[in-house]
Amino acid sequence: MKRFRFPLRPVAVLRAHREMRAREAFAASVHVYVQAEERLATTRTRVADLEEMLFAGRRERFVAADAAALYRVYRAECHAEMEAEREVIEARDLMAKRRNEYLEANRQLKVVQRLEEKARNTHRLETLRAEQHEMDEFAGFRASRRPVLT
Repeated sequence: MKRFRFPLRPVAVLRAHREMRAREAFAASVHVYVQAEERLATTRTRVADLEEMLFAGRRERFVAADAAALYRVYRAECHAEMEAEREVIEARDLMAKRRNEYLEANRQLKVVQRLEEKARNTHRLETLRAEQHEMDEFAGFRASRRPVLT
């Protein structure tokens, strides 16, 4: 019997490549998101430490110049925290977009894979039918060649 050939094989290859690129882009966006979350966590830790220092400085002797400098640092860290939060939100949005692109590429690949599987099953059944037909013909020829016993 003839060998199986799937006519949509080039499409399957292209879709597999597209799915692989989408998976890599999604993984990269997850990595960026995790890094942004880590930066936000460290910034929040620094802000909490500075708040603690500000409140601790009020219990002891008050020096206006030191308090003003510490307050400027604290405000800069609060601004950095807002920037880090904005980066996390942007990274989360990008990650969701890349995830949807990956899921769509994966869906398209699975469609072609299911079509190929159906075509393979059909080919296998046709091959089995052809083999069965050949066996039946062979058995019929052998039966017709036997001498009739009377």
